[in-house]
Amino acid sequence: MGSRIECTLNKFADDTKLCGVVDTLEGRDAIQRDLDRLERLGDEGIESSPEEKDLGVLIDEKLNMSRQCALAAQKANHVLGCIKRGVTSRSREVILPLYSTLVRPHLEYCIQLWGPQYKTDIDLFEQVQRRSR
Repeated sequence: MGSRIECTLNKFADDTKLCGVVDTLEGRDAIQRDLDRLERLGDEGIESSPEEKDLGVLIDEKLNMSRQCALAAQKANHVLGCIKRGVTSRSREVILPLYSTLVRPHLEYCIQLWGPQYKTDIDLFEQVQRRSR
């Protein structure tokens, strides 16, 4: 399967990932050529998808991470609501460690990959932080 493939091809048990840098037209064309080669090898076509989840990170077809930001903020708000309903104390000494261990991981998971790029995404995270006060 990996012969004549220009980009990096990672094979897993039931999955194959084609990886490459797409910061130029040449990079984009190399990935497209490899996709075309791989499609000819199999009996089944390569399916297109409007969004894909990989390692818990949701990415859409335009590499936009806004949906991932919204989902992370939603999970963080859910956990924050559980903390507020379950803990009577509102002191900083009680809430801060709970926030740090239970809420922040949802906001920071793989943040290097999908960090908020748009003001609306940043505003979602800031709303979670304001709600924790």
